[in-house]
Amino acid sequence: MEVILILATALTFSMIVTPLAKRAALRTGVISVPRSRDIHVAPVPLLGGAAIYAAFVLALLFVGDRTYIRELVGILLGATLISLFGLVDDRWGLSPAIKMGGQVLAGIVLLVGGVQVNLFDQGWLNWGLTLFWVVGITNALNFLDNMDGLSGGVATIAAAFFLLLAAMNEPTQILVAAMAAALIGACAGFLRYNWNPANIFMGDTGSLFLGFILAALAIKLRFPFNTYVVTWMVPVMVLLVPIFDTTLVVVSRLRRRVNPFTTPGKDHISHRLVALGMNKREAVLTVYLLCGVVGMVGTFLTRANLQTALFTLGGVAMLMIAAIAYLEYICPGGQAKSQPLKID
Repeated sequence: MEVILILATALTFSMIVTPLAKRAALRTGVISVPRSRDIHVAPVPLLGGAAIYAAFVLALLFVGDRTYIRELVGILLGATLISLFGLVDDRWGLSPAIKMGGQVLAGIVLLVGGVQVNLFDQGWLNWGLTLFWVVGITNALNFLDNMDGLSGGVATIAAAFFLLLAAMNEPTQILVAAMAAALIGACAGFLRYNWNPANIFMGDTGSLFLGFILAALAIKLRFPFNTYVVTWMVPVMVLLVPIFDTTLVVVSRLRRRVNPFTTPGKDHISHRLVALGMNKREAVLTVYLLCGVVGMVGTFLTRANLQTALFTLGGVAMLMIAAIAYLEYICPGGQAKSQPLKID
């Protein structure tokens, strides 16, 4: 009942705060003006991420159990820091190096708060893997935020699977369940205004926040009756779509000899689906479907032994490689072969 109440509270706050954030964005000039790499054709307010952040935090503070608030502080401090970096980037712009520095700093805050990977015996390896994971997933959600409803919907589906997995392992996963429920409600309320055609965007404030929270949820997720190796395969599988999209973009841009982090382009999985004939809504729904499929595979892995899990992971890795090769062949650089290749 507490989880349902948190979800409902976050949903309500999000639906109330998002229109207020839109007005604030218009008054303060935090607006996305269309660029060559964008798919929207008119200026759109950018403070939707602030509404997601506010709904998430308020739901946990007002309705959440006080027993885990102390454990939550480190995660919220890191999330607040990374959201502030995103807000500054939305308003004035930041260089990729400064944004990356902010993500590393937020990851350090997470480590200081006691949230870290515990996969190795050596502490420094766990710290390094924690920072790599946090920065990687944060950037993956930021990369994925390129079409109406895409990043918010993917985050909602991933959080729903985290909530399911936490519920399957009660009572050790109370914090994960509460945070996942708050994230579902905050994103679902925002999607009411962000679905195509969107009248507000989340901006980097939102996409960086979503990536950071999902990375933290993955670290906190535990399966007491399985090994650490299998435990870590599960969140990787749940978040496989943003991981795949980032890998696809990096491989594609390196193949074209352009910087994958400073050279933007329409070469994400969503762009390629549109280039191959889907409309924007169909492309987004297809990505949602893929998120559901890999989430179910992740749920299956929680009850699998190590041998089965490794076999499954190997098969998925081979499918990813084949999919990247196929998409680069049939839709190089994000454009169908029948169209002239352009690098934005």
